[in-house]
Amino acid sequence: MTLKERDKKHLWHPLKQHQLQPESMAIVKAKGCTLTDEDGNEYIDAIASWYTCMYGHCNDYITEKVARQMQQLDHVMFSDFTHEPAVKLSEELTKILPENQNKIYFNDNGSTAVEAAMKMALQYYFNKGEKRSTFIAFENGFHGDTFGAMSVSGLSVYNGPFEDFLIEVKRIPTPNGTNHGQILDQLKNFNLSYKIAGFIYEPLVQGAAGMKIHDAGGLSSILDYCKSQNILTIADEVMTGFGKTGRYFASDYMDTKPDIICLSKALTAGLLSMAITSCTQDIYDGFLSDDMAKGFFHCHTYSANPIACAAAIAGIELLTSERIQSNIRRITRAHQNFELRIKNHPKVKDSRSLGVIFALDLNVKMQRYGSLRDILLKFFMDRGVFLRPLGNTIYIQVPYIITTKELEKVYQVIEDALEIV
Repeated sequence: MTLKERDKKHLWHPLKQHQLQPESMAIVKAKGCTLTDEDGNEYIDAIASWYTCMYGHCNDYITEKVARQMQQLDHVMFSDFTHEPAVKLSEELTKILPENQNKIYFNDNGSTAVEAAMKMALQYYFNKGEKRSTFIAFENGFHGDTFGAMSVSGLSVYNGPFEDFLIEVKRIPTPNGTNHGQILDQLKNFNLSYKIAGFIYEPLVQGAAGMKIHDAGGLSSILDYCKSQNILTIADEVMTGFGKTGRYFASDYMDTKPDIICLSKALTAGLLSMAITSCTQDIYDGFLSDDMAKGFFHCHTYSANPIACAAAIAGIELLTSERIQSNIRRITRAHQNFELRIKNHPKVKDSRSLGVIFALDLNVKMQRYGSLRDILLKFFMDRGVFLRPLGNTIYIQVPYIITTKELEKVYQVIEDALEIV
């Protein structure tokens, strides 16, 4: 019996309607940019498995560091103890985070990093004797699948059945270079009518919305207004963090820095599940008190898992190396050249790139999880490239170690797909 057949007996996959898609491809090996299925077919992982394996699959440098840590300390609860990997990671991470970030809080995944950030914002004001219960978020944003994260997300395809149960959120458009004044007017009106705890946003790139890129100047003006009104700002860098936009973090493009940052995905290089919510000293100080109840009573069993911390430290060492930084610049230039190649194609409605992120919108109506999307996915896989369209958006987010030859194959497969849409 094949893995695919065994899979169907007990497994329930995410983001899938099993009545329509009863089978899942079985992957038995991953190395570098290549995935290998149980029949021996190989595929270039052109989205780094949801933007996690940015240094390539089974990177020798990272796996060796993790293997060494596994022999020393596997896990210990973090509420009562600390350990070298957590301390070291906090030291290395704060070196590359925006300069106002000073405290590191450990979580399990991107959704729980957001959940902790929202709870921090709400309790920060609660501890001060203020009840603030509303958040501001962008239209079409995505921040995860737990209830707080769902509340601030704006994609009904994921949240539809739960919308009656979510917390209060007011939405604003993303800045496009011409609507700054309109957005600020809307923000001011919300601020007069609601007790706003925080503004949560994906800085510069909305991933699940289709890699939509917005204006840095407009975002800066929103952040400046929030700062002036004591509205906490939460940057969800789960997707954008660790070099993908061409800088260590997308927040590095703005002069005004967030109060809180959510991190996951590439944090541990795709090797293990872990997330971090970082914050300023001021946020942390808001929980210091002789009153025990004013502490942050939020915890995950595997917080600061030493093995995951070891993977994250190794990932940061690679990210900050000249080799990886040079590769990011190379991929950035290649994306820009590819965009020049295809942006005037009659089947391309729009194209955009930032760092190693590239996206194009097809000039055709498509459902996010419809039949044409499935046809495109199969087209790419049949030609040895794993690309996962988001409706009519085809996007690339390759590992930093991809070769020029592999990247050209990704581009060529997309160009071939334009001819059959």
